[in-house]
Amino acid sequence: MTQADRWMLPDGIAEILPADAVQIETLRRRLLDLYHSWGYELVIPPMLEFTESLLIGMGRDIDLRTFKVTDQLSGRTLGIRADITPQAARIDAHSFPRAGANRLCYAGQVLHTRPRTAMGSRAPIQVGAELYGVESLQADIEVISLMLESLQIAGIAQIHLDLGHVAIYRSLAEVAGLDEEQRRELFALLQSKASADVQRWVQDNVTDPQVAAWLRALPGLAGGSECLARARELLSGAPAELEAALADLQQVAAALAQRYPAVELFFDLSEVRGYDYETGLVFAAYTPGHGQALANGGRYNGIGAVFGRDRPATGFSSDLVSLNTLGRTAPPMDVAILAPVTDDAEGESLWRRVEELRRNGEVVIAALPDGAEGEVQSRCDRELVIENGDWVVKPRG
Repeated sequence: MTQADRWMLPDGIAEILPADAVQIETLRRRLLDLYHSWGYELVIPPMLEFTESLLIGMGRDIDLRTFKVTDQLSGRTLGIRADITPQAARIDAHSFPRAGANRLCYAGQVLHTRPRTAMGSRAPIQVGAELYGVESLQADIEVISLMLESLQIAGIAQIHLDLGHVAIYRSLAEVAGLDEEQRRELFALLQSKASADVQRWVQDNVTDPQVAAWLRALPGLAGGSECLARARELLSGAPAELEAALADLQQVAAALAQRYPAVELFFDLSEVRGYDYETGLVFAAYTPGHGQALANGGRYNGIGAVFGRDRPATGFSSDLVSLNTLGRTAPPMDVAILAPVTDDAEGESLWRRVEELRRNGEVVIAALPDGAEGEVQSRCDRELVIENGDWVVKPRG
């Protein structure tokens, strides 16, 4: 390795320097304060866990994105977390169990073997909230509302909210009698939004004309509120589970339209993101000009069963760095007070004054005898000067 290579970081891994770091940390604190005000309690799960608990129940995608190492103490395989959601589910099941509703929130770095997008980060800072123990649709409405509040605090001016329901595809696949391989094939086509390929696949694999018609209609069922009425017409006679899913979407949309009239609602009934582990309503928030979701989540009932405690669950997560980059929050003022070099006679009184200012939230930078701080002093718009035996703050000339 050459000297020039020693400071280079791996692809998709970046350091966060002071100007951005202070903004990201400020946003993190504001979001956690928001979650606290809604009754969500902070948890800090470990970066490493045994893969048996970290990956179980979350599907193949999370397995592929997880770095794995060998534990030198036990010889077992450890995973470096790629998602905090399963850790929160484990905490709800064992470390911090409750009989009723359990609201948990978190903010921490995760690590991915590959970035989600070509230029994406492999070490995002995941922030989110999970609500356990409540089956009611009101829990989903609460979680989506909290997600929208998070985006507003981050300064996202325009929000488009996509809503879907995993039960729509799941129920149609069930009534079509698709085996696991066929479900995966159709799942991949729906994920890619390849409508023509879906039509051909259904023609080749589904014999029941009514079920085939329902599946062919699925890719076209996307749009505004009129989409739900069109779905009821085109999917008439479909399984009761699908009818219930449409009713859920209608109820959630009505509540959100009342609370957040400026948020544009979009329905995608062929949305199957999270099919491996999500069980009901799924949602994602976007902003114009940014192709990836700013935040997403959904209902994932049953994931706690793998930990021995089957609980209803719904939640959302986001990348703190992306929120900071795309948001419109004002950066903190980077100003400070310069404390001069003093002799022993004045040093004690200066120290007491500096401590007082710091306790009151001021940044005070102490000058060094040889002037080694150099550029740091340029942050100081004020300075401490002694007047009539007292240290007072004055603008720097």
